[in-house]
Amino acid sequence: MGGLQSEARAGRRRSWILRHSAIVRVTHWINFLCLAVLLMSGLQIFNAHSALYWGQASDFPHPLLAMDARPDQQGALRGVTTVLGHDFDTTGVLGLSYVLGFGERERGFPAWATLPGMQWLAMGRRWHFFFAWIFIINGLVYLTSGLASGHFRRDLLPTGEQLRHIGGAIWDHLRLRFPKGEEARRYNVLQKLAYLAVVFLILPAIALAGMTMSPNLDSIAPQLVILFGGRQSARTIHFLLAAALVTFFLVHVLMVLLSGVWNNMRSMTSGWYRIEHTEDVDDRTA
Repeated sequence: MGGLQSEARAGRRRSWILRHSAIVRVTHWINFLCLAVLLMSGLQIFNAHSALYWGQASDFPHPLLAMDARPDQQGALRGVTTVLGHDFDTTGVLGLSYVLGFGERERGFPAWATLPGMQWLAMGRRWHFFFAWIFIINGLVYLTSGLASGHFRRDLLPTGEQLRHIGGAIWDHLRLRFPKGEEARRYNVLQKLAYLAVVFLILPAIALAGMTMSPNLDSIAPQLVILFGGRQSARTIHFLLAAALVTFFLVHVLMVLLSGVWNNMRSMTSGWYRIEHTEDVDDRTA
């Protein structure tokens, strides 16, 4: 109690809110697990043919992206990543990397980034497809709950006022100034727009693009191939959207760390989020 009184004298007050429901918290962590496994097993599958094309068939001479190993002038292998016809030396990371017990090997992504680490396409596909269905079921649970409870409308839909001040929100984030007090009760406009884009655009599109690459699903829904402009186009879109998710994840983790890691982690595990109020002592004692 003494601690609370000393904080009041300093002009500070704390309050607690239930920021995340149980459904949001559970589906969030299941999504985290699924996406981690899907990413690493997806890179394992990509390594079976580490190149991307556009259209229905592979255009081997003109890949949009390719990772391979080539001999240099001295005959030593170098990892090379080709992007839109431009070559980059990526030895040690992409194209040619070290595999424990085997030395340097030609492979798209390194062993530490794939599941399993060794080149094993069949096992990578098993991991990928198993967790893909968990991911889809978990997503449907989240969507159903979010619509039924009003979570999307209440917590993710930006208000007109927030949209009018989006420039200020961007500037505040660039200066690492995060919402405090009552403003911290809700997501800021950048969070809302990012979460809406991930939930309603990127995740559904990446799932549909993945389904388009399955011959069995193509026979059931051939319109998917037409929608994505061919199976190779779907594979490229799937890869690019996965890269977008990785970018979102890195920014998301950075913001969690900078804006209060323990408070944010507590809110996504127990649901409870602590708000620090800074008040003018004269206003409170008037």
